[in-house]
Amino acid sequence: MRKFSVIIIDDEEAQVQSLKSFLTKRSYTVFTANEGEEALKIAQENTIDIVLTDFQMPGWDGLTVLREMKNLNPEIDVVVLTAFGTIESAVQIMKAGAFDYLIKPIDLDELETILNRIKERKHLLSENKTLKEQLQDKFRFESMISQSSVMENVLSTAGRVASSKATVLIRGESGTGKELIAKAIHFASPRKEKPFVTVNVASLSESLLESELFGHEKGSYTGAISQRIGRFEEANGGTIFIDEVGDIPLTIQVKLLRTIQFGEYQRIGSNQTEKTDVRIIAATHRNLEEMMQSGLFREDLFYRLNVVAIQLPALRQRKDDIPILVDHFIKRYSHELGKEINGISREALDQLFKYSFPGNIRELENVIQRAVVLSRENMVTTNDLPQLTEMKDSEKKFDPFNLDDNYETKMKEFELAMINEALKRTNGNKSAAARILGISERHLRSRLERL
Repeated sequence: MRKFSVIIIDDEEAQVQSLKSFLTKRSYTVFTANEGEEALKIAQENTIDIVLTDFQMPGWDGLTVLREMKNLNPEIDVVVLTAFGTIESAVQIMKAGAFDYLIKPIDLDELETILNRIKERKHLLSENKTLKEQLQDKFRFESMISQSSVMENVLSTAGRVASSKATVLIRGESGTGKELIAKAIHFASPRKEKPFVTVNVASLSESLLESELFGHEKGSYTGAISQRIGRFEEANGGTIFIDEVGDIPLTIQVKLLRTIQFGEYQRIGSNQTEKTDVRIIAATHRNLEEMMQSGLFREDLFYRLNVVAIQLPALRQRKDDIPILVDHFIKRYSHELGKEINGISREALDQLFKYSFPGNIRELENVIQRAVVLSRENMVTTNDLPQLTEMKDSEKKFDPFNLDDNYETKMKEFELAMINEALKRTNGNKSAAARILGISERHLRSRLERL
């Protein structure tokens, strides 16, 4: 915890000495001045965190001190001390940018509370700045783990488009790192100091999605107990990443198109048009061209999103990257778990090369995390890997990483497989099969009819 520095500005010497004694005992570095210009010189020559200034004194008044200090360094927090406790002067002080004000005679407990709030705020701002720097470092293009030429081409395109305002459409299978590329583009762009906001379309119902994107007014629908701002409003000035954009219903596609074209939207239940300035990056694993032909995706929206297209390769198309990805994940999870694992055996790496990884990098990461957890040696071996076998086409429909089939198809196939297995075990006895499945016989018969 560093020492905070304070300037006390007051033409009453007794007041100055009283506050100085109080603050010095609490480990503040204290400077004093009888008027504003003297205080400004102190601030120019020293690093100052907080200014306590009288409101009325010879020369500059408290508002002038406040403005001059903020012009010098906007991060200096100013607390104005006033004997004229009118609402008008308080409003004037706060509008001009003061952190707070105190009415004389000063209540020292109240002053300490204000100073603690300032310190807490400064610590939070410092932590946020550090976190933002770490995020920028984590997601900069130089940190992308790749040595394959196909991935280098992707990163080259992403790097060139980052400085522009162009809308980007990132395409690729699940688990290929679409959000990672989107974050890298954002943090390499002029908008990096502004928010990066993610919306995962696939995880939201149609009614919730519209509210998530555009917000809603209180009472606009059942359950809307208060106003809510949407993601476009939250991302203003920054970047919005719309993941699985191919899952957006047609009714909302129209509203999204208007927002992209004109930077305008309306909250649900409002007639007022809001403005937003956001950079849109969208991603999908779906074949949008086929969806357009089927009438499931608007052609005009596709061309608005597809200004710059980035196709992420599947892991099986960039196998050159497997060794360095494996090394990265081993180091990460060894550190997290406090284990000393120095690498992977040649045989284990060979197994990874021979597997196609339908779940791509996400699946590889899960495999290595599991291996690090189970490993009893200082190296990942074949004993630590799960059984990595290529699935038959009939098995792929049960694979959660394979999203070629839609949700309803996969759920139907899975339910049929469970029911068939239960009937097989009971020689076709529906009552006994229902007991195995934990449902009523009536429910089982109903499902069989519907399936």
